Amino acid sequence: MNNIRLISSVAALLCAVIAPANAGPFSQGSQSVAIIAGSGSAFRDDYLILGLGYGYYLVDGLELGIDAQFWLNGDPSITKLSPQIRYVFTQPKTVKPYIGGFFRRTFISDFPDLDSVGYRAGLNFMGRGNFYFGAGFVYERYQDCNEAIVANCSDTYPEILFSFSI
Repeated sequence: MNNIRLISSVAALLCAVIAPANAGPFSQGSQSVAIIAGSGSAFRDDYLILGLGYGYYLVDGLELGIDAQFWLNGDPSITKLSPQIRYVFTQPKTVKPYIGGFFRRTFISDFPDLDSVGYRAGLNFMGRGNFYFGAGFVYERYQDCNEAIVANCSDTYPEILFSFSI
């Protein structure tokens, strides 16, 4: 009898946590377009990061996407392409936390390309309709890193997203 109560309690808790009350722009079948802005450091230089992203929600809150980032105002020229997965906690009404992971291919002028993996976490602030903006932090770790070429084999930086669902 205690096992049935335990299983029922766990199932009810999971349903309350996982089942979204109002997924809105994060609902199954929604698509998102994002404008990405942030800052970062590489090659002992500081960069302004601008980019675009596209995502598709497989189920409420779970997005598969791809982003392209262009690192500006630094040397060498850097472009990053990253497929990613992100989960948005849809239960809160106005501020919706997110977590995610990604693989990234970095194209660097005059240097060999780099691969990295990382994760991100932050908050989405709901606007009117299907518009929202997000703010968070990204941690990225370069694979097969050579510190003679790259100053640090990992990087942490802020991100700001302006996004809408289509």
